[in-house]
Amino acid sequence: MDDRAQAKDTAGRFRTRVFSGIQPSGGLTLGNYLGALRRFVQKQDEGIETVYCLVDLHAITVWQDPARLRANTREAAAAFLAAGIDPGRSILFNQSQVSAHAELGWVFNCVARMGWLGRMTQFKEKAGKDREAASVGLFAYPSLMAADILAYHATHVPVGEDQKQHLELTRDIAIKFNHDFGVDFFPVVEPVIEGAATRVMSLRDGTRKMSKSDPSDMSRINLADDAEAIAQKIRKARTDPEPLPDSLAALDGRPEARNLVNIYAALADTTPEAVLAEFAGQGFGSFKPRLADLAVSVLAPIGVRMTEYLRDPAEIDRLLGAGADRAEAIARPILAQTFDILGMVRSRRG
Repeated sequence: MDDRAQAKDTAGRFRTRVFSGIQPSGGLTLGNYLGALRRFVQKQDEGIETVYCLVDLHAITVWQDPARLRANTREAAAAFLAAGIDPGRSILFNQSQVSAHAELGWVFNCVARMGWLGRMTQFKEKAGKDREAASVGLFAYPSLMAADILAYHATHVPVGEDQKQHLELTRDIAIKFNHDFGVDFFPVVEPVIEGAATRVMSLRDGTRKMSKSDPSDMSRINLADDAEAIAQKIRKARTDPEPLPDSLAALDGRPEARNLVNIYAALADTTPEAVLAEFAGQGFGSFKPRLADLAVSVLAPIGVRMTEYLRDPAEIDRLLGAGADRAEAIARPILAQTFDILGMVRSRRG
């Protein structure tokens, strides 16, 4: 058995392993970068194992054009690589290449309770009023999300605020499985929520999350945007006529101003308080050009590198396949042990 699948150390503690995934539904944004990708890159330098997944099985909970799904998966992989994910130090792959995700997802469908899944706010939002027409996958995908994490005995998951409920479900599933079978097998995963802009809001409406599904391209900065587009979107971002205050409390009721301050702080790797200390009393005519320059300096090189990766889709596929092999080596023994705990007869050789 691959020793990486042995998730506990000699003292019986779960080894630290980070897992996170992003759905390849097209057009990763500044929100994805600040809320996820940048932290993923930083985790590589902390001496812990990092496993990152493009969750294409989650994508098909709603209908996907097959050609577009393939293109989106490669584009998301290019964004990971361009942002600094090193396929030698991290495991990067797409979910559908490792069948343990789907297999463990079924097991967790049998552990999770209907009431737990029925409380998931994202299902209610995505299904809308006509829930009877939603796919079973859309309802049950939190069980698959739990399987994504626990197939690797991950101990920590970097998440945005809007994913905390799903991570709580993962914890509930792990606890119930362990209790039902009298084992200490699945770790009770911990969320990792860091940074000044873990929830980046729309550039057109500071009360709404920045989203690739927003009809207005001016509402977001795409990681594929060039320097001119990035600067233009910052210059045209909605603000208010008041100058920046000297305290965070004074930003209450000013969502667009708070959003831009948070973005500046995150890009500059500082705090919103420090940003306000520097710009207090100044209007957005002074602040926006500085923010635009900062955003261009950080994000434009990522777009250039993405373009370079996307010129060679065969190389992207090779890297995803190699990552899937490494992921499989960890997940397959954990799944086998799960089946043993469940009482499954496993008599096949090879």
